[in-house]
Amino acid sequence: MKLLKELTAIRATSGDESPMTEFLLSYIKKNKKSWKVQPQIFSGDGFQDALVLVFGKPKTAIYAHIDSIGYTVGYENNLIRIGGPRIIDGCELVGRDHKGPIETELLVIEHEDGEKNLQCVYNRKIDRGTPLTFKPHFRETKTYIQSPYLDNRLGVWVALEVAKNLENGAIVFSTYEEHHGGSAGFLARFLYEKYKIIQALVCDITWVTDGVTHGKGVAISMRDYGIPRRSYVNRIIEIAKKSKINYQREVESAGGSDGTILQASELPIDWCFVGAAENHVHSPDEKVFKKDIASMVALYEVLMKKL
Repeated sequence: MKLLKELTAIRATSGDESPMTEFLLSYIKKNKKSWKVQPQIFSGDGFQDALVLVFGKPKTAIYAHIDSIGYTVGYENNLIRIGGPRIIDGCELVGRDHKGPIETELLVIEHEDGEKNLQCVYNRKIDRGTPLTFKPHFRETKTYIQSPYLDNRLGVWVALEVAKNLENGAIVFSTYEEHHGGSAGFLARFLYEKYKIIQALVCDITWVTDGVTHGKGVAISMRDYGIPRRSYVNRIIEIAKKSKINYQREVESAGGSDGTILQASELPIDWCFVGAAENHVHSPDEKVFKKDIASMVALYEVLMKKL
C-alpha cells in the first residue's frame, strides 16, 4: 500500500491536477519497463492535465479521475468548496501559497438565518485562490484502508495495478470529475477518433448504502444519476458471474462520475461504473475494505480481456 499512501498525500484538487499528473508520468516512466506491454503515453498540449495510456489494440478504456475535492481560499480567508467535501468544524487542512506551506483548520460559523460561513483559522491572510485539502492521514489494518481521498486515488491505484499485465486497452486519467465533470468528454473523443473505442469502465469509488456494504465485493453500478445501456451492463455482470469474483449490484438514484459525462456526449460509448464502496464519503476518514479492493482489481483484469 506504499504507492496508495503516496497518492493520497498529493494535493490535486479539481483544476489543480498538475501535481498528480507529474507524479503519474514519473511513476509510469520509471516502472513501465516491468509491465507486460509498453504503452503509448499521451499528455501535454491538447490534454490539459489529463493523461492517456494505450496498450496494444484497445477495445475498452478505463477512466480513473485524478482530481479531489477540497476548498479554495477566497476573500479574508473565507473558504469556497471544490466539489462536495464533508463540512467538519475543526477539520485539518493543508496547502501552500507564495509564503510557504500552510496548515490550518476549518471554522464553521453558523448565522441566525441558518446560513453557514466557512473560514480557515490562520495567523495571516492566505493568498486568494489557494487550494486547500484534507491533511494526509493514512491508516491500514488487516481488513481495511482508511484515508482522505481514497475517492479516487484508490481508483488510480487500481488502474496502475491493471496496467502491469494489460495487453490491449486504454487507461484514462481524467480531470475535473469532482467539480461538475470535465475532461472525460474530449478524452473519449480522442480515443474514439484514433482507436474507435466505444466501451468504457469507470474506475472510481462508490458509497456504502443500504444495498451495498463492505466486504461483499466490488460494486457494479446498474444506474446512479446516469443510466448506462442495460445490455452492456448485463455483459459485465455475466463476465463477473463466470469469473466467480465477488461483486454487488448497485442501484442508486443520485451520484455521478465520468460515466455521466460520457453519456452526455454525442459519442456512441457504452459505460459502466465498477468500483469498491467506501463509507465516510468525502471526509478525512474514507474507509474501504481490502477484500473489496482485491475483487475490484481482479474484475478489471478479467473485463479488460473479456469485453
